[in-house]
Amino acid sequence: MNALRSIVFNFFYIFGSLFCSLVLLWALALPKDKCTEVISTYYGGYIRWIERHILGLKLELRGLENLPKDTPYIIVAKHQSAFETLTIPFTREFRYPAIILKKELTKLPLWGLYPRAMGQIAINRGEGLESMRAMSAGCKEAIAAGRSIIIFPQGTRVPVGKVAPYKSGIAKIYRDLGVPVVPLALNSGVYWGKNKFFKKSGTVVFEFLPAIPAGQPPLKVMAEIEKSIEENSDRLAQEAGGPALGTVS
Repeated sequence: MNALRSIVFNFFYIFGSLFCSLVLLWALALPKDKCTEVISTYYGGYIRWIERHILGLKLELRGLENLPKDTPYIIVAKHQSAFETLTIPFTREFRYPAIILKKELTKLPLWGLYPRAMGQIAINRGEGLESMRAMSAGCKEAIAAGRSIIIFPQGTRVPVGKVAPYKSGIAKIYRDLGVPVVPLALNSGVYWGKNKFFKKSGTVVFEFLPAIPAGQPPLKVMAEIEKSIEENSDRLAQEAGGPALGTVS
């Protein structure tokens, strides 16, 4: 059943994304905030619908009370799957935060027009210091506009059960922006693995952990974030039947 669901889902995901990219071209002429709202409502809504009704993949949100109400913030998230990149930026409850993504995605035909129009933060990870400067500038612009941001501190999708280091850039971003940081644990990789065509039905859990206020020692905060995200993501993965952290090489 999961195999059939996956085949049908992937068809609707690929061709539905192409269709949405064509019919929503008019939204590119809107201001960034309006463009983001339109794309999130229609394209994001479409993706959520096919995930739920075709793939059988639901989303449970925990810890929404930990999201600051009166200030933008940094979501520092575990990254296991494409699921979170197709969910977090398009979700009203998170106020449509800006996501840091690979610059090459903005060069894709047609689809690549949308991240730029929505004010997403595109960086070339191969440029080292220059990419760090671009990321910092993009984050500052988003925060100044009252918009929160999403950072995946491991820099890439990491399969469930596998250990991978966190990049030190998060400490600099936290120090420079002067806003709270909210760690996000999740278990999406149990159902939608990295580069996996076949996916599983079930319930993905996004668990927002207690916010860390601005102004704390950056390196200490980074260590606290890593410990909190890894321990809680491991707990969520095992609750969903996934492998324990460190058991996958």
